[in-house]
Amino acid sequence: MSHVRPSTPTPGRPRAQPTGTSVAGVHPRYPSVAALTLFALAGSLVFSAWLNAGAAKSPALPSQSGQMPGMNMGLPTRTPVSKLPSTPLQTPTRMGGLVMPPGMIMTSGTSLESMRDMAAVYLSKVTYTAPSTARGDQPLTPRLVNGVKVFTLETSLINWNILPGVQVAAYAVNHQVPGPRIHLTEGDRVRIVVKNSLPEPTTIHWHGLSVPNSMDGAGSVTQKPIPPGGSFTYEFTVRQAGTFFYHSHTSVDRQQGLGLYGALIVDPRSSSSVPRTDLDYTLQLQEWTFKSGYTFPSMIMEGLLPNYFTINGKAYPSTDVVQMKVGQTVRLRFIGSNNNFIHPMHIHGGPFTVVARDGAPLAAGARFEADTLNIGPGQRYDVIWTARAKGVWLIHCHIPHHITNDNVEVKGGGGLTMAINVKS
Repeated sequence: MSHVRPSTPTPGRPRAQPTGTSVAGVHPRYPSVAALTLFALAGSLVFSAWLNAGAAKSPALPSQSGQMPGMNMGLPTRTPVSKLPSTPLQTPTRMGGLVMPPGMIMTSGTSLESMRDMAAVYLSKVTYTAPSTARGDQPLTPRLVNGVKVFTLETSLINWNILPGVQVAAYAVNHQVPGPRIHLTEGDRVRIVVKNSLPEPTTIHWHGLSVPNSMDGAGSVTQKPIPPGGSFTYEFTVRQAGTFFYHSHTSVDRQQGLGLYGALIVDPRSSSSVPRTDLDYTLQLQEWTFKSGYTFPSMIMEGLLPNYFTINGKAYPSTDVVQMKVGQTVRLRFIGSNNNFIHPMHIHGGPFTVVARDGAPLAAGARFEADTLNIGPGQRYDVIWTARAKGVWLIHCHIPHHITNDNVEVKGGGGLTMAINVKS
């Protein structure tokens, strides 16, 4: 270990001070620093004594009297209810021929194109009103032509009842929301003719399926959008099995958000790889913005946040009821046809087993139990639930606002809620 030997002063000369310091510990070139430091220290002690003395006399600090704008150093003063301003009611507004949502913020930089995308559905262009009893997700039977399964899909604007007395304007397929269910078997050759009766161009994308690029349906990328009154034929061989869906891929935030989607279920060639269940049910989730009689595409922005939510085109208590017996199992196929939000779907009455994700089956060792599962836009999960005891067991989103109808609970719920009725 090395040691530093102290220097020995030269006889007759004072010991030199360390470079850059004075006897007082202050740089010799800045003698005033010491004085300023001592002055500041003394001042802070005096201020602290004054503040403590003032606090002892009065509990109110100077900031509470409004003498320090922009700073909140005390408790706020509550304004009496009688003096609060009345809340102005917000209504849809008009921008030229467009109906804009209440509360939407528009500036001089908001383009006409973006306003068209966020405007209400043109009610004058609705061509069909569905019966109040109509249901979506109805199976579509194909025609068989030379071994090819041929389906016809027609897009159009319709009035659709999500609840008794709540009729939205929707972008529909074959006059239903969701569109008809396409059920195939792995290896099928399919031809799907899409006729566009919308007042605007559209395309259809086969979400999750491996198809030829020209059949992918990405508008203005892999094909020209189908013009109003036009049609386009998609043709491909199905090489996968699982839970998929189809949806618009032109003005997606508007068209899909207003109902243009549907389930596409593909059975495997061999059923041995699929867990057997007594029942099979598909749940397609969606958000709606319906205000003052106008339907707007739901988006995460001012004025367009949703106030209604549906499973297969209906809000609780108009959603389906799954009928089961104790001991039976049901395969529930959750489809994230919703555009903007994650929905944590929860089932009462015991956990379920997750057996597939995004159309791909999970190996036996990868399956897991849960009672709540986040379903994001575009995602699909297949779960198997067992009826353990009789009673009414709910399936619902675990975001409370999403299980209300325009912020109101009806018969114990609303929106993304449905029931499983289990009998002995």
